[in-house]
Amino acid sequence: MAHRSFRDSRGRNWQAYDVTPKLTERRADDRRRARRSVVQNDRRAGVDRRLAHARRAVLPTGFATGWLCFQGDSEKRRLTPIPGDWLQCAERDLESYCEAARAVSELRPTTG
Repeated sequence: MAHRSFRDSRGRNWQAYDVTPKLTERRADDRRRARRSVVQNDRRAGVDRRLAHARRAVLPTGFATGWLCFQGDSEKRRLTPIPGDWLQCAERDLESYCEAARAVSELRPTTG
C-alpha cells in the first residue's frame, strides 16, 4: 500500500493511500448470478449461509479493482479508479482528486 500526506488549500491534513481488495472480497456486479453460485458452493461445503453471508464484503460497483482512500481528521473519501499519477502529482492535483472522491458514510462497529 502506497501512502502520501498532504495539506489542502483550507489547511486540512489528509492521508492518501491506495486500497486493493483481496480476491475473496471482489463480487460480480450481477448479484443474482453471484449469489446463486455462492449458495450452491455453500451447500456443497455444508456452510450455514446465515452466518457466512453476514461476513462477506460487498463492494460497490466500480470498486472491485481498488480505490484511492483519503483520510482526513473528520472524514474519509474514496476515489475510483485510482489515478495513475497520484503518487507523483502536485499537491493541488491530489487535492482535486480528494474533492472528486466520494464521501464514506460513518462505519459503526458490529456487535455479536
